[in-house]
Amino acid sequence: MSQGFSRAAVIAIGAGSFTVALSFGIRSSFGLFLQPMSMDLGSGREMFALALAIQNLATGAAQPFVGMIADRWGVARTVVAGGLLYALALYLMATAASAFELYVSGGLLVGIALSGTSFGVVLAAVGRAVPAELRSTALGITTATGSFGQFLMPPIGQALISSYGWQTTLMFLATTALLMIVAARGLRSGDTAGAHSDDRQTLSGALREASHHTGFLYLTAGFFVCGWHVAFIGVHLPAYLADGGISASVAAWCLALVGLFNVIGSYSAGVLGGRLSKKYCLSVLYGARSLLILVFIVVPLSVTSALIFSAIMGLLWLSTVPLTSGLVAQIFGPRYMATLFGIVFFSHQVGAFIGVWLGGYLYDVRGSYDVIWWLSIALGVTAALLHWPIDERAVLRQPDQLPSRA
Repeated sequence: MSQGFSRAAVIAIGAGSFTVALSFGIRSSFGLFLQPMSMDLGSGREMFALALAIQNLATGAAQPFVGMIADRWGVARTVVAGGLLYALALYLMATAASAFELYVSGGLLVGIALSGTSFGVVLAAVGRAVPAELRSTALGITTATGSFGQFLMPPIGQALISSYGWQTTLMFLATTALLMIVAARGLRSGDTAGAHSDDRQTLSGALREASHHTGFLYLTAGFFVCGWHVAFIGVHLPAYLADGGISASVAAWCLALVGLFNVIGSYSAGVLGGRLSKKYCLSVLYGARSLLILVFIVVPLSVTSALIFSAIMGLLWLSTVPLTSGLVAQIFGPRYMATLFGIVFFSHQVGAFIGVWLGGYLYDVRGSYDVIWWLSIALGVTAALLHWPIDERAVLRQPDQLPSRA
């Protein structure tokens, strides 16, 4: 991995990978809590789904502002604050006894914590720590190795829930979240690189520039679909499989397979993004998701079909992240990457909010997930079409002027 990368870049990639692995790994295990928490709290699935929907929306709403803070004060400090809040939120989630307490802890607070510890800010530090020609690969490595947490945490979480209950498991996760504070030190190299950037563009200028670029608008709209897909599947897949008579342990391994194959998919996407057109790679990914979902819901549900679906979906899972974040840096430069990608990520989280909540709502109303699966297919096709016309060229920036091309 170190070939071509400086020592500072390797440290930033390693620290970023570890931080994202914990942050995203813990987040990916929340779907396992849907049934036990809903049963103990005496609620339907919509309550827990709404809490996670609020979480996704809070992450997205906070992300642009947290990105501005990271661009101004540094990613390392932002991760420290996010790690502390993450641990506190998980502790409060473990002690929640009502819907309101769950909405605040597992919803609002975890959501804000995620905005300071996940891809939005971490990839900005990594992107600034490496030269442009290696940036796509570095983002792919960070996303891939960070995604390994999704492979590790669901089986661990399910084993702990089965042995000790969901409250104790959340306490364990709260303690684990504190390790992100230790990793934050390694992200300082990316902060330093950003501070010494030759780009004298102001934040307001960057925001004005992006708002007039149609490619940025298409990226933002397309990432909405990514959020819908990963949030709905990550939260509701275990319950969907349980409805089909598949055990919780198999469901946990399905989530783990998504995480494992996500490592391969994310790294491959980063490498391909450095060699091929990122926008075309994104179009293919979204189209492949729609085709995969279609096959999954048409064929009879079984352990085999669930495992195959999870493995292939893993290849397509977060492969969009290094490509999308890489496009933001490629078009607008790395200086305000945390802020601009934060805006794109907000759309992702709006999609996640709707996908998670609507999945729970439609299940409670209709008794099945059929409608939400078909909506997911249609949205995937739409996203594939949206990315095709994006202009990938770097903007030609003049002082106090908008880019010459949109």
